[in-house]
Amino acid sequence: MTRAGAEAIAPAADAPAPAARLARRRGVELTLILMAVLLSVYGYCAVGLARTGAVPPGAAGYGAGLGVLALLAHGAVRMRAPYADPLLLPIGVLLNGIGLVLIYRLDLETPGDRAAPTQLVWSTLGVALFAFVVAALRDHRVLQRYAYVSVVGALALLTLPILFPAVNGARIWIRIAGFSIQPGEFAKVLLAVFFAAYLAANRTALAYAGRRIWFVQLPAGRVLGPVVAIWLLSVVVLVLERDLGTSLLFFGLFVVMLYVATGRTGWIAVGLLLAALGAVAVGWLEPHVHSRVEDWLHPFASIEAGRGPNQLAQSLFSFAAGGLLGTGLGLGHSTLIGFAVKSDFVLATAGEELGLAGLSALFLLYGLLVERGYRAGLALRDPFGRLLAIGLASIVALQVFVIAGGVTGLIPLTGMAMPFLAQGGSSVVTNWAIVALLIRVSDSARRQYDGKAAP
Repeated sequence: MTRAGAEAIAPAADAPAPAARLARRRGVELTLILMAVLLSVYGYCAVGLARTGAVPPGAAGYGAGLGVLALLAHGAVRMRAPYADPLLLPIGVLLNGIGLVLIYRLDLETPGDRAAPTQLVWSTLGVALFAFVVAALRDHRVLQRYAYVSVVGALALLTLPILFPAVNGARIWIRIAGFSIQPGEFAKVLLAVFFAAYLAANRTALAYAGRRIWFVQLPAGRVLGPVVAIWLLSVVVLVLERDLGTSLLFFGLFVVMLYVATGRTGWIAVGLLLAALGAVAVGWLEPHVHSRVEDWLHPFASIEAGRGPNQLAQSLFSFAAGGLLGTGLGLGHSTLIGFAVKSDFVLATAGEELGLAGLSALFLLYGLLVERGYRAGLALRDPFGRLLAIGLASIVALQVFVIAGGVTGLIPLTGMAMPFLAQGGSSVVTNWAIVALLIRVSDSARRQYDGKAAP
């Protein structure tokens, strides 16, 4: 080769390789969605075959309904958030499908009170809200402008149930003309938006070190007010509404986001201390909460007294009966928890009929949903988006921990709804809204590395 030819080739060899474009992976998402729908339909059929020996007559309608909802959600993501994480939507579809299967299975114990059709209607509303959020919210940073509107709305939603009668000892529902909603479910998303906006704007002041007490380096006194105010708010919610789970969820959400914003472990220590003091005080002073603490400390006391097993004891018996592989869908003794479909005890039915293996799979799905939310948040450059994604993912993580810990005897019962699994219109709609916001954040996170602006 001549020298001129070599010189002509050299610049081409030294030129930088073109940047690889990120794959949108919508085909992967569609494949996983179809698998999620098929698994849900299989579970629905398995329940019918176990109970009656025949495929349920509504299996085709159930599969078609869930499939259409999943495809509509996929279409919204494909058109408006093409760079979004391909795992978030299939996980939501699968969890929602499993929840419908479990509710249908529990409906067989109460033929006069069918909850699965109603849950499918609420799931439709949730997917509709999902599609609206994905299509209408072009940029998640728009939410930062409505921080104080969000906190006012959240406080209003939290205080409304105080005006209505208690249900199962807690004032967390609004019931009008047979229609009921749980405002606290919507309030947690609004609080996540407010916390993310507040902490993103004040993260420097919050990280400023102040007085040191023992081994904890506290922040400056002028910025300690927010965490104390949130702690007091959580205690007020707990006292007035007798809702231990919601108060712990709100306070835990704030502490987690505060730690992420500042990177200081002292906030975690202060948060745990304040939460423990509040829980102990109310646990002794509030009779409803105190009874749950007593049941947690002595789950078999009612059996020894001849009154039969209480709720927690029944739940523990269900987990024990399930063993490693479970009794099989439809073959458990879920009548032990007669109201499981409307409470956190739906997890006991899952543990009994799916066993430890199936329960572990459910927890892995929740863990993967939380992990993808954290991944999307950490990939973002703007502080608000990072805190919002981590806050929303932490809502799911904290709620699953509180519910699973309660029904397994790790912590006292709280009465919250298991995300996507338990019956509850407010819960399933809110969870779909959380998935939609995580979809939007993950789309923005992947766009910034592909050089694409927000749509």
